[in-house]
Amino acid sequence: MSFLDRLSEGLSRTRERFTEQLNVIFDKGPALDEEFWDGLEETLILGDFGGPATIEIIEQLQESAQRLALPDGYAVLDRLAETIASMFTQAPGDLLETNPVCVLFVGINGSGKTTTVGKLAKDGVERGRRVLLGSADTFRAAAIEQLDVWATRANVKVIKRDRGADPASVSFEVIEAAEQQDANLVLIDTAGRLHTSDDLMRELQKVLKVTRKRAEQWQVGTNAAQALPVKTVLVIDATTGQNGLQQAREFNRALQLDGVLLTKLDGTAKGGIAVAVSHELKLPILRIGVGEKIEDLRPFNPLDFAQALIGDTRKK
Repeated sequence: MSFLDRLSEGLSRTRERFTEQLNVIFDKGPALDEEFWDGLEETLILGDFGGPATIEIIEQLQESAQRLALPDGYAVLDRLAETIASMFTQAPGDLLETNPVCVLFVGINGSGKTTTVGKLAKDGVERGRRVLLGSADTFRAAAIEQLDVWATRANVKVIKRDRGADPASVSFEVIEAAEQQDANLVLIDTAGRLHTSDDLMRELQKVLKVTRKRAEQWQVGTNAAQALPVKTVLVIDATTGQNGLQQAREFNRALQLDGVLLTKLDGTAKGGIAVAVSHELKLPILRIGVGEKIEDLRPFNPLDFAQALIGDTRKK
């Protein structure tokens, strides 16, 4: 099965919910009247697209309908996937492909951070990257053990300390080791924390500050100094829907995120949250996960995602 097929299968619950709402709209007829636009707006809101993105999608479709003299609702829906795709913030490049780069993964408990780090490590090794892992989740012993398992699978080293150690110190040591080992893809797992806890968020700010300060002294080649870019990526469990958007707001406020990675899209009817997060916070979605296998975590393509999200909207 291709990734596009897995993506389509993974988003089936979201798509079914979307299709049900569209059927309600078209049962009343395809005329481009106020009732049609109100129904489409409600459908997008219920699909967790978020208010700002929904309003812009509707406005763009209405403008297209008028400019192109579209005959009915079916013609509007033919343009829906493309319009949804345009809502996503695009980065100039894939930060996970930057060479070298250090990526700090953040998010709440259960979002899938540790598994994501492991999958990216395995993928990086297979593409010839020199990968080093860091276990800055010093609160949960299982996280350290889980990362050890992934490190073994990927045949990479992991820097770790005993449970309860200072996570900022661990991250500092990760950069030290990465410099010594000439790693060019450094992936650091952090402890899951509630976005509503000011103390925990301040601790995460400290981790990021210490990591960046050490990375500024990164030595590359013969006596040449080059800053190692340190990026922060939020991992969101897509099944959390609008709560995921609130998480993203708080983490972005505290850390000025560089990107988002969505997991568990295969188990949600709230796939529209991807649109809401990227559009509102102007953050690129770097990867999406639609299953447990390594190959189920792939780079994000806005149009492919939008088409899988809404399905075939053409008139039968």
